[in-house]
Amino acid sequence: MKLLIVIVSYRVTDLTIDCLHSVAAEIGSVPGAHVALCENGTGADSAERLSVTIEDNGWDAWCTLTALPVNLGFTGGNNAVIRPALDSADPPDYVLLLNSDTIVRPGAFKALVDFMDHSPAVGVAGSRLENPDGTPQRSAFRFQSPLSEFEANLKLGLVTRLLRPWIVAPPVRDETFPTDWVSGASMIIRRRVLEEVGLLDEGYYTYFDDIDYCFNARQKGWPTWYVPASRVVHLVGQSTGVNSSPKPLPPYMLEARRRYFIKNHGPAYAALVDVGAILGQALWSLRVRLTRKHDPTPPHMLLDLVRHSVFRKGFALIEVENPAFAKQKP
Repeated sequence: MKLLIVIVSYRVTDLTIDCLHSVAAEIGSVPGAHVALCENGTGADSAERLSVTIEDNGWDAWCTLTALPVNLGFTGGNNAVIRPALDSADPPDYVLLLNSDTIVRPGAFKALVDFMDHSPAVGVAGSRLENPDGTPQRSAFRFQSPLSEFEANLKLGLVTRLLRPWIVAPPVRDETFPTDWVSGASMIIRRRVLEEVGLLDEGYYTYFDDIDYCFNARQKGWPTWYVPASRVVHLVGQSTGVNSSPKPLPPYMLEARRRYFIKNHGPAYAALVDVGAILGQALWSLRVRLTRKHDPTPPHMLLDLVRHSVFRKGFALIEVENPAFAKQKP
C-alpha cells in the first residue's frame, strides 16, 4: 500500500460524509491509496450511516470502516486502525492523519506524497490548512517554551514584538520549509518513523499528540516540513467544541498540556512553562479589569491554568483520563 489515509469521526457524521466526498475526488491521484475510517464511539446510528454512505457511493473499494464502542480520543481512534495496517502483509509507505472536519482541495494528497517521495530524510509533513474562503490558517508551528507561553497569554503588542522568535504560530508562509511541528489535522508520517517512534501516545487522549509526535520524531533524527502545495480546508474544533465561545477549555486539553512538558522536557521546564503562562494570564486579566477590554480568552482561564499546573497536580507523568471512562466510574 502506498498511502493509508486515516479519518477518525466522533460526533461529526455529516462533516465526515462531506470529507469523504472530497476524498473520493482525490483518491485516484495516488495509486495504492486507501482510507481507513474509524467511527470513534459516537453511538446512535452514526456507524450505520457511514457504512450505508460508503456502500451507496461505491466507496468500499477504497474505504473500510472500523466502529469502536467507546470514544478513545484522537490518539486511540487513529491507533485502532494504524496498528493493524502496519502489521498487515501490505503495510503503507505513508500514513496520513486527516481530520473528519476537513475538505480536501484538489492535489492535496499527491502534493504530500510527491514531497515525501523526493525527500527521503523527512519524517513528517503537514498541509496548508485554510478556511472555506481560502484564507490560510496557521498550521506550521514552533515548539512551546516558557517565553512563548508568557507571550501567548499576555497578548501585549510590545512583548509580542520582542519575543517574535519564540512565538508558537508565526505568520503563514507560501513556500515549503522545515518547521518544528505541524497540525495533526492533515499530517503525513513515513512508515519508518512509525516503526522507530511508535504510534501516537494514547496517554494524551486528545490534543498535544501532534506536537509530541513531531518532537519525538525529531529526537530520532526525522525532521518535520510544511508543504503548502497540499491544501486542506479545516473547520476547526467541530468534534470537541473547543473553539465554541464562550466555553472553558476541557480538562483533558489542559492535562495533555502538562503531560507534554513533563514527558518531553522534564519537571523543571514544565514548572517554568506554567510560571510563564500563569504570569502572562494574570497580567492580561488585570489589564482587562483596568481597561475593560474585550476578553477573547476562554472563561476561567487563569484559574484553570493554576488548577492544572504542576504546582497543583504534581510532577508525575500520568495519562490523561478518558472522559468516557471517567463517567463509568461509580
